[in-house]
Amino acid sequence: MTDIRWGILATGGIAHAFAQDLRTAGLDLAAVGSRSQASADAFASEYGVTRAHGTYESLVADPDVDIVYVASPHSHHRDHVLLALEAGKHVLIEKAVTLDAAQAAEIRAAATSRGLLAMEAMWTRYLPHMVRIREIIAAGALGDVRTVIADHTQALPTDPAHRLNALELGGGALLDLGIYPVSFAFDILGPVTAAKALGRLGETGADTEVAIALAHAGGGVSSLATSSRGAGPNTAHIVGTDARIDIDRVWYTPTSFRVTATDGSVLEEYTSRVEGRGMQFQALYAEELLRTGRTDSALLGFDESIRIMQTLDDIRAQLGVTYPIRTAEER
Repeated sequence: MTDIRWGILATGGIAHAFAQDLRTAGLDLAAVGSRSQASADAFASEYGVTRAHGTYESLVADPDVDIVYVASPHSHHRDHVLLALEAGKHVLIEKAVTLDAAQAAEIRAAATSRGLLAMEAMWTRYLPHMVRIREIIAAGALGDVRTVIADHTQALPTDPAHRLNALELGGGALLDLGIYPVSFAFDILGPVTAAKALGRLGETGADTEVAIALAHAGGGVSSLATSSRGAGPNTAHIVGTDARIDIDRVWYTPTSFRVTATDGSVLEEYTSRVEGRGMQFQALYAEELLRTGRTDSALLGFDESIRIMQTLDDIRAQLGVTYPIRTAEER
């Protein structure tokens, strides 16, 4: 594939952010699909998109779309991703990739059977400062990496009817916010062998604050926190036996960091210089995969996305949070 044409499924806030960064990078945003023609038309007008579809079925059937960015709420990812895959489209799936690990495994099976790319849109992994951090760790500058500390905490709407608080839409801090530090801990320390979580539930039964301790296969541990009811520092730290990395706020967006040796000397300072929000880097990576005939990300393979969902499932079980997942008959 040379010229890769994007379609966006759904027109909410994250779809707008992604569309803007596609334009920033000069990528081909060919089509948009919504549940209503009016919404699709308005989105297309704002971003200069040629084709606006009033249904998701029409979008995925568009012969001029190669890859679909699924931007609907994660409660609907499984259905919308399978719709796109069955139409022969590659997919970039907004995080969290699904509601649970079982749904993610369904997507992996469908993508694998069709030879299509399915990739979770954990955009933080593809940002330049994260690429540099992995290079520093690989070079051994930190020594033996032992600990990750990170939070993702925001003051979000408290309205019980809001998507973020609706269990039927996968609401709660964990899937919207907590997935960032959990995925980050996986990235730096590897697979999880044990998870312990404590938290608070809101009026709807959705989690509003969660403290998470993870043990990782390589012996490292991570201490993570998330909240939808208050904004914390939103910083992250990677601690090794020889040095540490302190990532400034907001650590999961383009930002700066310092590498500090155990004697207090600063070994490196890094500042991101990124145009736009930074979501274009995951899109550029996905395009490179397609051009080289690959169907899985080396930075976040789909098997790892499933393992992350398994950890989130474990954490939710400890909190007593259950999503009313629809059965196949109900879908």
